[in-house]
Amino acid sequence: MKIVIIGSVAAGTSVAAKARRNNEECEITIYEKDSDISYSGCGLPYYIGDSEIERDVLTPRTDKWFEKRFNMDLKIGHEVLSINKDNKTLVVKNLNTGEEFEDNYDKLVIATGASPIKPPIAGIDGKNVFFLRNVKSADNIIEYIASNSPKKAVIIGAGYIGLELLENLENLGIEVTVVEREDRAMSKMDKDMAVYLEDYLTKKGVNLILGEEVTKINEKSVETATGKKIDADFAVVCTGVRPNSKLASGIGVEVYPNGAVKVNHKLETNIDDVYAVGDVAMAWSIINGEPMYVPLGSTANKMGRICGDVITGGHLRFKGILGTGIFKVFDMAVASTGMTEEQALERGYDVEVIHNIKPNQTAYFETSREMVIKAVADRKSGKLLGVQILGENGVDKRMDVFVALMSTGATVDEFFHLDLAYAPPFSTTKDPVMYTGMILENAIYGKNKILSVKELMENRECYTVIDVRASKQYDAAHIPGAINIPLGDLRSEALKLDKNKKYVVHCNKGVTGNAAQNVMLNLGFDCYNLSGGYKNYSVQTKN
Repeated sequence: MKIVIIGSVAAGTSVAAKARRNNEECEITIYEKDSDISYSGCGLPYYIGDSEIERDVLTPRTDKWFEKRFNMDLKIGHEVLSINKDNKTLVVKNLNTGEEFEDNYDKLVIATGASPIKPPIAGIDGKNVFFLRNVKSADNIIEYIASNSPKKAVIIGAGYIGLELLENLENLGIEVTVVEREDRAMSKMDKDMAVYLEDYLTKKGVNLILGEEVTKINEKSVETATGKKIDADFAVVCTGVRPNSKLASGIGVEVYPNGAVKVNHKLETNIDDVYAVGDVAMAWSIINGEPMYVPLGSTANKMGRICGDVITGGHLRFKGILGTGIFKVFDMAVASTGMTEEQALERGYDVEVIHNIKPNQTAYFETSREMVIKAVADRKSGKLLGVQILGENGVDKRMDVFVALMSTGATVDEFFHLDLAYAPPFSTTKDPVMYTGMILENAIYGKNKILSVKELMENRECYTVIDVRASKQYDAAHIPGAINIPLGDLRSEALKLDKNKKYVVHCNKGVTGNAAQNVMLNLGFDCYNLSGGYKNYSVQTKN
């Protein structure tokens, strides 16, 4: 059996490695038109911003190493021009010599990745405009900075790569402006979580321009559709990627409207003996099975390994993804998985939404930092639909636990029973994951109803707000129209309240608010607890 793989970054090399581990007899050939293979695409922003990170760290494996290690042919600088599915041949061009030749396959794997989306911006082909996709593109940015000593830059797009690059350019002493056409940073997050990130970036002195579209890039400036002119020596376009599926669609492989190749759980396309893996392929949601395009190296590696196993008769099958992502900007970690609240509502779910603000460890440690957790659950099934977390420490740990719970179909009432690792340097006695489950369980299965800041603001006249914090906190800042009844006085003072009204209680972050809610409920009041307390309210209403 002869396996031909087109593409040799995360997915393609994973196919080859797993196929060889399973089978010593098969013949394996990889064609790669680039000069680098199996590189760390996720590390490119750090390569640019940290002189201590050498190029060899991003490209630890050469073609010769792979050929020797896995007994295969890996031909870099070779582009596959066309595929004949009927006689299982392909035409390949040696980009170094210009020679074209024909090869054949028994099994063909398309791992052609994705390319940066190129928006219709005047001047986008200028010498001071860059896209960050492979090691060579990072080299170009490094070389430009070294040769021109730029003082100012504009990053177009406030997604993962754009914000990671922001930090690394700032580390080089370059003043950066980030322009995002959506109304929020990280459009993959709900607005009520993106505001935490935006607030953090603003405090860091970042010039973040939202809801603006770049229309022109000049030699020393960038212009927007509303007439803003931003000084910039160079620009980096980080507006997402598009699957490189032209080869695949050219032979009748089914693709989605965004160009991603349609595959099944064996990574097979609709064409016999043709597979697709990595950024060129569409995944699907573990939650509801709908198509999901989240091009990440982790998914590409997973797809590649599964495909290599399938081709050589193995049992592995691709089960889908949650779309989990995490990145760091300065000291802030931002993570998300599954659906946002907006996406869940669009799909018709009856959702329960909570905001949980908790420290990553016992508060008396200097490294203790608060994290904000937003969880979206399905009231009907009791399962999580999505989670978003922001914080400086411990974010990845909690997100990984949530992902494991969602992947196994756990319901929110099971979270509290997790036997998680606890000691004061690592967590709190009830971990933030457990607390999230407790809040959701009380809201879905119990009587402790949660009200979001958005719901309160949209229906403010319907609720009497009771601030149960100490008077000193209330006097410093409070929700307009709220009355102050500290928790210690609530039992007696509640007797003076009208039971025909709806009440919302809150403390600073939610825990004391929950205690106050229980008092009110036990006294016969219709009472909600404000999600995330006053702290969440103050962030949501800052602008």
